[in-house]
Amino acid sequence: MMTPQEYQLPVIDLSQPCAKENIFRAAKKYGLLQVVNHGISRELLGNVMREAVKLFETPLETRAHSGLLNNSSPWGTSPAQFSHQVPLVKIYDPSCHGQFTSLAGVMRELAPAMFGLARTLAGVLEESLGHQGPSTLNEKCNENTCFLRLNHYPVCPLSPERFWPLPHADSDFLTILYQDQVGGLRLLKDSRFFAVKPNRDALIVSIGDLLQAWSNDVYRSVEQKVEKNREVERYSVAFFLCPSSGSQVGFCRKPSVFRKFTCGEYRKQFQEDIKRTCRKVGLPRFRQTGM
Repeated sequence: MMTPQEYQLPVIDLSQPCAKENIFRAAKKYGLLQVVNHGISRELLGNVMREAVKLFETPLETRAHSGLLNNSSPWGTSPAQFSHQVPLVKIYDPSCHGQFTSLAGVMRELAPAMFGLARTLAGVLEESLGHQGPSTLNEKCNENTCFLRLNHYPVCPLSPERFWPLPHADSDFLTILYQDQVGGLRLLKDSRFFAVKPNRDALIVSIGDLLQAWSNDVYRSVEQKVEKNREVERYSVAFFLCPSSGSQVGFCRKPSVFRKFTCGEYRKQFQEDIKRTCRKVGLPRFRQTGM
């Protein structure tokens, strides 16, 4: 198997005066960018990764029945084996923690830090398109709608080119990802998949389909996938800035290239697509006819 060519994502220093303009340009051109000096300590991120390893070493049955972990998944796989969604509201509810108190403890530190960073980035992206006043995106997202996801990619010596989840673009407004140093993330650019080299100090920010719709195609979500490693397990943690199912996406300007739809309609459609075709179709289903 050939090693894919590496792609150097833009690395944006959030402490610099030009950060806002750089975020805007990268979101328009790539749909995926890296940020440093983001205010989340390497120590905290390391603690979360260690807790993730401990979590996936715990028997599957124990994890599958935990009150802290939400085992829903749109991908038609066994989520408790490979991935756990943790709604923010459960992180702050001690009655849900059970035997995972140390995991809940570090996530209780990480969640508000990731949430604050996502809200800041969403505000920058709105401002760059001329939006004034309170953030429309942030008003739709709260502790009941956003979540963290812990991912585990086991060693795959025979078929590392197998991907999980399926190649896809993220479905939310924004995703913030911290990956370990194993690598494996691939992004689609110019009809080819490129490897994203891990950066120990950076968080990866991904534009989601809902933000592409809201921005009227100014920002673009990007198709991505993860290739398993032949020799080393891989772990990652991601924060998803999500609205409620009943929220209408809305658009930053009119006329819109998309018809009106709610987040729930969008999720239902791509879940049906996955069941029927094993592929997430995404936003093309919601484009206005003839646009």
